[in-house]
Amino acid sequence: MIIYCAGPIKGDTTFQKFYLEIINFVESEGHTPLTELGVEHTPTNPLTDIQIYKRDLKWIDGSNIMIAEVSGPSLGVGFEIAYALYHKKMPVLALANNRVENVSAMITGCDSHLLTVAKYVEVEELKEIIRLYIKELKT
Repeated sequence: MIIYCAGPIKGDTTFQKFYLEIINFVESEGHTPLTELGVEHTPTNPLTDIQIYKRDLKWIDGSNIMIAEVSGPSLGVGFEIAYALYHKKMPVLALANNRVENVSAMITGCDSHLLTVAKYVEVEELKEIIRLYIKELKT
């Protein structure tokens, strides 16, 4: 399965280590993670904003599902989630660390049947949520 992994790159990166865990776990489970974060996608010449925008939308269009780390505020992640839900109409798993009290109401208040919001405490719980989510989608 091709999975677009979304997380803050320029915004609040407090929980970026969990974003990396998501990417690594998706790959370890035999799926293909598409993400801006990571050495394999770092171009020699930096991309322009337009190139990043087009690339990311192309990656979302080519994905089966999206998994997003939403613990820290990020306009980009919010845009990507909205695009996935309302343009691509694909399932999105939004994950927030349990220490975060105020996840964006635009995520937690969204009533799309394609959006699943879950909270995690530790890395192992994060992985189990992802594992079960993917298993549920396959059935």
